[in-house]
Amino acid sequence: MNSFYNKFLFLLLSLSFIACKKNETLNTTTAPVKKNEIEYSSNLAIYKYDGYSVVKVLNPWPDANKDFTYILKEKNTSIPDSLEKYTQLIVPLQSIVVTSTTNIPFLEMLQEETHLVGFPHTDYVSSVKTRKLIDAGIVKNVGQNERLNMEKLIDLAPEAIVTFGIDNNNPMIANLEKSGLKVIIQADWMEQTPLGKAEWIKLYAALFGKEKEGKILFDNIVKNYNDALQLVANQKAEKTVLYGSMYQNQWYVAKGNSWVAQFMKDAKSNYLWADVEGSGSLGLAFEKILEKAKNAQVWIATGSFKNAQELANSNPHYNQFDAFTNRNVYTFESKLGAKGGTIYYELAPSRPDLVLKDYIKIFHPELLPDYNFTFAQKLN
Repeated sequence: MNSFYNKFLFLLLSLSFIACKKNETLNTTTAPVKKNEIEYSSNLAIYKYDGYSVVKVLNPWPDANKDFTYILKEKNTSIPDSLEKYTQLIVPLQSIVVTSTTNIPFLEMLQEETHLVGFPHTDYVSSVKTRKLIDAGIVKNVGQNERLNMEKLIDLAPEAIVTFGIDNNNPMIANLEKSGLKVIIQADWMEQTPLGKAEWIKLYAALFGKEKEGKILFDNIVKNYNDALQLVANQKAEKTVLYGSMYQNQWYVAKGNSWVAQFMKDAKSNYLWADVEGSGSLGLAFEKILEKAKNAQVWIATGSFKNAQELANSNPHYNQFDAFTNRNVYTFESKLGAKGGTIYYELAPSRPDLVLKDYIKIFHPELLPDYNFTFAQKLN
């Protein structure tokens, strides 16, 4: 099951979107024009007013036929009549349920994990800090994303449930709302830029009244990311890179505008499918992969392999790649939490600066001689 879940998460990380709103502004009938405080995300907008914020979630899933607007207001605050039709939440929240492991680091970075009361399939959570809350019974298992335990959620009565949809048919979300629960749809998984994903910490900062802290945390990530970019600014993208591995009868490579491909580009590597348009993934036959990448110098394999022998056992044809025979294969998915959750899937979206440094260490190890991988592991 964990393998399937990991593959599903990979597909979520690589799906495409079309949006552009960095300079978007919002006005209401009784409030002044406000500038969107989000800089990098294409799917999130936050407008801060005195006593309340307007949050807009755009393109929440592929080919979405609607966007979502939420009003986060402080106690005893009035809002314009034009905003009354939207879901309203009193902030700072005192309890929350989230449904993706990518949300856990945001809560912990803001030191708000103690307000988490429920999570679906808690075994997927890898963080030591939140696992202690799960083991202590403070965070309850509320089922699975597609089959949330409605009775348990009603009993927990969280002030907000942050979840996601994958298409325009979301009966579970409708049922939650019919039960009187406040639901927030988030779309961090639709972002295809490293900093765009990480900026979703600002949503959680707004939910817990920690906008200043959230901005400081995010600005530090941006600085670290830009510092890493400067580290390779004068490097040539010489090392040829193969990405992915066989899944059933297909080999999925990341398209040129995807989240993963952006890291490999920023780390100054020659990713062999960088010219494939789009931000999703492309399924190819093994023969097509071998034809193009037989002589690739580096292979970034997908899958939680612990060593090269495990990788070879999964497919006997892998030994036809030079990167395999030269033992120059890496994976970002081998490090697991106590219950088998993949640390990379949980933490990487919120810490792109660490992901980029891992890639730089792979392609230009001489630039980071004393750096230890956060996620990556070489398959020896």
